[in-house]
Amino acid sequence: MRWLCALLVMLGLAAPVCSAEDPAVAAEQAAAQLQAAADGLAAAQKASDRVKALTETVRAYEAGLQAMREGLRRVTRRETALTQQLQAREGEVADLIGVITTIETSTPPVLMLHPSGPLGAARSAMMLAEVTPGLQARADALKGDLQEVQELRLLQMNAAQQLEKGLDGAQTARIALSTAMADRQDLPQRYIEDPVQTAILMSSADTLTGFADGLAMIAEAEDLPESDGDISARRGSLALPVQGILLRGYGQRDAAGIARPGFLIATRPRALVTSPTAATIRYRGPLLDLGNVVILEPQADMLLVVSGLAEVFGDVGQVIPEGTPIGLMGGETPEAGTILPLSGEGAGTDRTETLYIEIRMENSPVDPATWFRTGQGG
Repeated sequence: MRWLCALLVMLGLAAPVCSAEDPAVAAEQAAAQLQAAADGLAAAQKASDRVKALTETVRAYEAGLQAMREGLRRVTRRETALTQQLQAREGEVADLIGVITTIETSTPPVLMLHPSGPLGAARSAMMLAEVTPGLQARADALKGDLQEVQELRLLQMNAAQQLEKGLDGAQTARIALSTAMADRQDLPQRYIEDPVQTAILMSSADTLTGFADGLAMIAEAEDLPESDGDISARRGSLALPVQGILLRGYGQRDAAGIARPGFLIATRPRALVTSPTAATIRYRGPLLDLGNVVILEPQADMLLVVSGLAEVFGDVGQVIPEGTPIGLMGGETPEAGTILPLSGEGAGTDRTETLYIEIRMENSPVDPATWFRTGQGG
């Protein structure tokens, strides 16, 4: 994708080519990330740890697609701005073309004739000599703008092809990951779930708080082995389990005036959700009206609740390492043709899914901001 940098040199924009704000740099990095992801997908099929390799591959695709979207946003904004400028200058362009056409079609004898004789003709020639460079400069500027619009549109077309390949590759990687997770047999089992107890709890609990409290009671009643994990030193440094944008924080009210004691994250369709730390799976599956829910226990007296997933991975009682996939978001993966019209509208227009995150310490919710790094977008 070095042609992108060359393109910007052609457009006279070589000075900021190394800037993080430059669309060509973003697109070039995105293409490299997508190619690395494609290479990783091929290698993951033969890797000894297919789950880890496929997880990294899906993450690489998500990062590459995000970078490509960002590059497209910048290209679209620039192309739109130039097009609007040219439309606003239609009158000036018409006048310029008229003057240039008149000069080019006038014969030399006519240009040299002047009513006041040779002296007037000389003065007119001097004035024309002064005006011509200005006309040429305006013509060159117009030509440069028109050429840049054409090149930006070509860049959009090439980016659309890269997006299409990346979206297909990401979906292939997700399917392979789902299969690998279903076949996985190498995780330690801290305890075996009692499906009867779980079913009774699900039928009796009418809130997430009631269900979480019930899980704690089951652990005490059945004398389950206590978790030996301790992540207290990682307060404030955990990565969010999904790439997304924070919509609402702890206790913030939604449009209906309802406040929830957790984070609401906007994500893209089919985004991968992973465990931010090593933990025991305490529950996974549908719960109340929350969709699919995964409840993790990173350490004793701490539960991490994640809800709103379309698919969930793992088995109750398993101890999973940090970064293990726990599910995928819902929604339909958009085609490149639907992403391009949105590319100039901002960073959040394609995040149509929401993931709810709640942390409970000793059976009470706490602000997730005390545990997670916030301000992350992707």
